[in-house]
Amino acid sequence: MVSKGDFHCHSTASDGVLSPTELIKLAYDQGVRVMALTDHDSTEGIAEARQAVPSGLTLIPGVEMGTDIPGSEVHMLGLYLEPDNPELQGILGKLRDGRLGRGEGIVKKLREMELNISWEQVQRIAGDAAVGRPHIATALVDNGQVATVKEAFDKYIARDGPAYVERDKMTPVEAVETIVRMGGIPCIAHPRDLGNLDDVLVELKAAGMVGMEVYYKDYAPNEVERLRQLSEKHDLLALGGSDYHGLHGPDEPLPGGQHTPVPEESIQALLALGRERTAGPAG
Repeated sequence: MVSKGDFHCHSTASDGVLSPTELIKLAYDQGVRVMALTDHDSTEGIAEARQAVPSGLTLIPGVEMGTDIPGSEVHMLGLYLEPDNPELQGILGKLRDGRLGRGEGIVKKLREMELNISWEQVQRIAGDAAVGRPHIATALVDNGQVATVKEAFDKYIARDGPAYVERDKMTPVEAVETIVRMGGIPCIAHPRDLGNLDDVLVELKAAGMVGMEVYYKDYAPNEVERLRQLSEKHDLLALGGSDYHGLHGPDEPLPGGQHTPVPEESIQALLALGRERTAGPAG
């Protein structure tokens, strides 16, 4: 059963393989009727996506920000963000600059490990998009160093991999506060494997976080239920998404392809909250 709502998708504006137009069409054809475009540190695909929206589909402009806590990353989704906000674009520009520096550092480490890869090749693969590790992984696949993007991460460039390089990031609290200040709705992404998740949720809820990703692409029913109970405990909106990139072969869930669909009540609650956040002052 396809989820009518998918609040976590990527296009060629970051590290997805489909253009915003192609992604919108795929999602709609799959049966998605409410979706968010959440490219990494970029809203560059929103304008094209808005032009491609068919009748019957609601597009929520968003972004995914990578943030750091000791020993782990926390990814924050910002929903209902206005791409034309100059302050937002300044912040995202700095985050993308950090991605460039990290990407060059990873490529340098891989070359020191005598792997055949160049920074120019990675930049060609990324094109105009915000450079991310999947672009480096794709270069390794193209060069025959690994068979799949997943193998590239597992073997070399995951957080604990030998070629991993840190980059400047916000803290999760800073990201939540930024999203709230911009009038958006903050939601923690794929939280299943975070240590001390209960404590993290307490801190982020206090900072203004509204939702958490409960219905994620490959989360099993028991995992979904654990996260649903946590969302209820912390009074967070239970959202979810496919995190679709198109990088991982035929087994990758398509938009709306979460094992457990986002419930209709969660979709409607988010839409209502979005209308409140985006409504102008009464005149």
